[in-house]
Amino acid sequence: MHKYKYEKYYFINVFDTNLIKYQDKDTNIIYRNYKTEIDVKKILILKDFCKKKGCKFYLSNNIKLALKLNLDGVYIPSFNKDFSHLSYNLKKKFRLLGSAHSIKEIRIKEKQGIKSIFLSSIFKKNQNYLGIYKFKLIKNFTKSKIIALGGITNENLKTLNLINVSGYSGITFFKKKGPLKKGPLNILNSK
Repeated sequence: MHKYKYEKYYFINVFDTNLIKYQDKDTNIIYRNYKTEIDVKKILILKDFCKKKGCKFYLSNNIKLALKLNLDGVYIPSFNKDFSHLSYNLKKKFRLLGSAHSIKEIRIKEKQGIKSIFLSSIFKKNQNYLGIYKFKLIKNFTKSKIIALGGITNENLKTLNLINVSGYSGITFFKKKGPLKKGPLNILNSK
């Protein structure tokens, strides 16, 4: 059986370094909070904390600020259908991430220049629920990297091998009370 090295993305919505303290350096952090105004000082502290840990740090839905603060990139949610960022002078290593829930939204993300698309929801039964078969079908309509989103758990992590995704993302999956331990979960990411 092949062992996969997945890209991992952890969505956080509060300023708390304890949320990311025990993540490994391969876990990318996306700060996503649409309810409160962005505090630049806190973003800079999170950026520095992630840099010390070796994690990449992305800001959601604010390309100008992400560029100004020299972050690793930006996450553009599915509801953002704006193309104005295409006129910006992006740095070579600046990454554009985005989410989609349908083929139509995938096409919009491709036109926005998104290279890694978070397709949701694969496991979590919410309004955007796709399930495994529909997820696989929609995934085949793009050549972009696909990141699985929605309901990822230790139990269904192995299923991602069958779907051939580039990575996975979530919130509750990454909430750990202590340091990461070697075991069945981390076998996939250890090499």
